[in-house]
Amino acid sequence: MTREFVFTAAAALLCACAAPVPETFSVIPMPAEVELSEGVFCVKGAAVVQGEGIADVASAAINAFSDRLATVTGKAAGRGRGTILFSEDKALAPEAYTINLSKDSVLVGASSPNGFLYAIETLKQMLPPAVYGSQKAKADWVLPCGRITDAPRFAHRGLMIDSARHFWETDEMKRIIDVMAMYKLNILHWHLTDDQGWRVEIKKYPRLTEVGAWRNGTMVAKDWDSNDGIRYGGFYTQDELREIVAYAAAKGISVIPEIDLPGHMNAAMAAYPELGCSGGPYEVRTIWGISKDILCAGNDRIYTFIDDVMTELADIFPAEYIHIGGDECFGGRREVGKPVPWDSCPKCRARMRELHIKPGPDARHFLQNYVTARAQDILADKGRRIIGWGEILKGDLQEGATIMSWRGAAAGIEAASKGFDVIMSPNSNCYFDYYQSEEQDKEPLAIGNYLPVEKVYALEPTDGFEPGTESHILGVQANLWTEYIATPEHLEYMLLPRLCAVSEVQWCAPETKDYERFLLSLDHSFAVFDLTGYTYAKHVKGIIGLPGAEQPAEE
Repeated sequence: MTREFVFTAAAALLCACAAPVPETFSVIPMPAEVELSEGVFCVKGAAVVQGEGIADVASAAINAFSDRLATVTGKAAGRGRGTILFSEDKALAPEAYTINLSKDSVLVGASSPNGFLYAIETLKQMLPPAVYGSQKAKADWVLPCGRITDAPRFAHRGLMIDSARHFWETDEMKRIIDVMAMYKLNILHWHLTDDQGWRVEIKKYPRLTEVGAWRNGTMVAKDWDSNDGIRYGGFYTQDELREIVAYAAAKGISVIPEIDLPGHMNAAMAAYPELGCSGGPYEVRTIWGISKDILCAGNDRIYTFIDDVMTELADIFPAEYIHIGGDECFGGRREVGKPVPWDSCPKCRARMRELHIKPGPDARHFLQNYVTARAQDILADKGRRIIGWGEILKGDLQEGATIMSWRGAAAGIEAASKGFDVIMSPNSNCYFDYYQSEEQDKEPLAIGNYLPVEKVYALEPTDGFEPGTESHILGVQANLWTEYIATPEHLEYMLLPRLCAVSEVQWCAPETKDYERFLLSLDHSFAVFDLTGYTYAKHVKGIIGLPGAEQPAEE
């Protein structure tokens, strides 16, 4: 049943705000409990007050919110009537918050910085879109009276951005973080290395960026025999990485770096060929797809390499987890069963004998388990835990790993049944590099497949799980791979508004979700995107294509 929050217009206007109660409640993701009543609170000139004990991150966000209200309403805080009071409530769960709104006050309670940050985002979405602007605007600067009680369904609410295939400047990464914060995501999974580029400065291995960060051209569209001849690359210095980590932290977002291993390592092996089974030479890959080359599991130098890289990463990224990839080490589905370097490498074969791994089709998976366990132990010594793609589950995975299920839900279901924690990221619902319309000739280039907003929204992460194992689901994540995405406009177009849809999957209990209500709420988000300059897809409005190439969808 469609649920539209319809409110009674206020007969009397409060202070200088000549406005009725808003007709719709357009907050995304929808809060857990919303009870609205007659009357409005005028934010224009309201005093913004902080109680004792509020952490610096939350305090800074509250001050910024106060300054923004003063800018957009044209009236400094404390020059009007009413008070917005932020106070600590230790009885609330870490990411929960409450908002009590009356004609005279707005009382915000939370027990953690993130709770206050989420309350601010909810308040901003309850106000006119102009609150996201940078100048005074004529608008109805009121909030409806009532009560909001809210907390997220899942602890991990993630988005993966691939900077390895195409490199995104720090300013664009900050824009992505900004829009993540708006929709209460709390994890940025940053894919920093792959066959096509190594994007993170490692001081002990300077050739990783001197050589591995640059490729000699890029294939054109989907012509696998082509090369545009344009040298391409870039990398983040450690200072830039720390800048992004700090920027995200101020918005309640933790950054999890990914160093994909032992496959997807061509860029690293191009810089240090001794890391591979054959000793090279290797090249930074200019085409997409999966390289057959892989780190040499029988060479102890790779474990020193992994340790050194992770030592520097752990110093930059304070997140509990580091993602080690682990996917497609032996090719994609087309290559299943075909020979891989480990099968014939003398060092890898000797390692298998040392580990008493029996020859056969599963031998490579047990050898990968060994590599994964070594990486896991290395990170444990640094106080970190690992996340890996679903493939690391094959064989005999060491306890304590977390599985990111991407080839549908199967790996997540299996992992949970074995007692492993999981993050659900099925490509069927969470791969934002897929087309958003079946009219692909009107769309910018994508990798293939079809994922409209409605299908993103329809994901129920617990489907198929054995009773009692759902507690192993840490959360949900969307992934945006960028093989065919080379500009910020295209990146944002693929992200929005599908990010809005996945935020409700991550945050809302199933009974709170309602697609028709969500569609109505998107109008407010679209107005914010227009104001802030984000490029977004308009398929839900019957329009297809990037700005300048928009076309109506077929009826």
